[in-house]
Amino acid sequence: MKFSPEKLSIPDRRMQPFIDPGEIWSFINKTKADKVRVREIISKSLAKQRLTLEETAALVNAAGAGLTEEIKEGARELKQRVYGNRIVLFAPLYVGNKCTNNCRYCGFRASNAEAIRKTLDDGEIVKEVEALEDNGQKRLILVYGEHPSYSPQYIAHTVKLVYGVKKGNGEIRRVNINAAPLDIEGFRTVGASGIGTYQIFQETYHPDAYRQYHLGGKKRDYDWRLTALDRAQEAGIDDVGIGALFGLYDWRFEALALVRHTNHLEACYNVGPHTISFPRIKDSTSLQLDKQHELNDEDFKKMIAILRLAVPYTGLILTAREAPGVRKEALQFGVSQIDGGTKLELGSYSDTQNEAQDLNREQFKIADSRSLADVIDELLDSGYLPSFCTSCYRMGRTGEHFMEFSVPGFIKRFCTPNAILTLAEYICDYATGETAVKGWKVIEQNLDKLDPDVAGDTRIKIDKIKAGARDLYY
Repeated sequence: MKFSPEKLSIPDRRMQPFIDPGEIWSFINKTKADKVRVREIISKSLAKQRLTLEETAALVNAAGAGLTEEIKEGARELKQRVYGNRIVLFAPLYVGNKCTNNCRYCGFRASNAEAIRKTLDDGEIVKEVEALEDNGQKRLILVYGEHPSYSPQYIAHTVKLVYGVKKGNGEIRRVNINAAPLDIEGFRTVGASGIGTYQIFQETYHPDAYRQYHLGGKKRDYDWRLTALDRAQEAGIDDVGIGALFGLYDWRFEALALVRHTNHLEACYNVGPHTISFPRIKDSTSLQLDKQHELNDEDFKKMIAILRLAVPYTGLILTAREAPGVRKEALQFGVSQIDGGTKLELGSYSDTQNEAQDLNREQFKIADSRSLADVIDELLDSGYLPSFCTSCYRMGRTGEHFMEFSVPGFIKRFCTPNAILTLAEYICDYATGETAVKGWKVIEQNLDKLDPDVAGDTRIKIDKIKAGARDLYY
């Protein structure tokens, strides 16, 4: 059911700007937190209730190593209760880097004369997808610059093209999008192609800071970008992702703004964002930014833990911008999705001759260049359950329907067995001997934790996978 202001007798706030910097700073500046208050807030979150801005601000302001550790421990416990030990894997695929915007922090900006511009043609896209499938990827996010060439019709075309690529047992089962904001009709066109999540990052939620970083192009319009996912919802795309680029402004403000954005979507559309991303500024060509708002590793991990507590049912994404050690530690505090085997240079997945990063061909520099196999190996060693699951999207468990399943805690009934089945596929089709041994061991450990009937049925499906069946799910 879509939001009805008449039924609720409240003003219709859809597609209207909703960030009040004064309100957010007031929470940050006036909210205090002692040990008792922090524990009350953590208890509320562990009861799977989303936190208010005031409660989030209290966690942000909680000072001292002891309180920070309690926040992290609360996030660790909440993640286990909601997500179990699953980690969802995906890969980004850059389709084109033409851009009319002039964002000071981005290597794709229009004024960067050193950037080598390219848009993959259909044949190159097919080669890239085949290379990704050869490594076992099942979930992609397609990334585009903001340029007239990347129209809604073109994006929809590339989505359908990717879904049509099958190599051996390889196939892409979920295509997410990271692209420019569209009007409602544009979102409808892209949505009709069968996408998963449409992801748009505000970069910084502070209007004045936003204007300082965005010097030209359509992206300079703060309100147009801020309300983009409202238009996506109006167009029928109920699976959306939000994010901020940390390092542009005060991290405390951005964290509260992400919660405010979540509140807005829930109030207007009865469903919050499917994912939240929190990338940190990394090197790109001709990058000239001061480090006034640089977010250090300790505050970064605290921020992740706070977001997990603030929005219990939203997926948290941590990308290969971060070094392996940071990613490994942050997984404990709430991250539920990571990329593996990431390459950002256009055409680089199928180009086995050139493994070196070239910042003139990339949007930014990545810090974790490990292969998907290496990432999976570490996840297995750490006791995680790697997952390529796409069943919720394909079964219609998105938007409000996803919340119906996830909020009562039913999500583990679907996600754990589905993660097991996708890992079984990966082991059979792509894993080396040592990884296979580890993988089957982790599968057995997780089967033992399931309801006996579900475990028995999952074992039957695993036997079918070993016999050659694919794409089995609940």
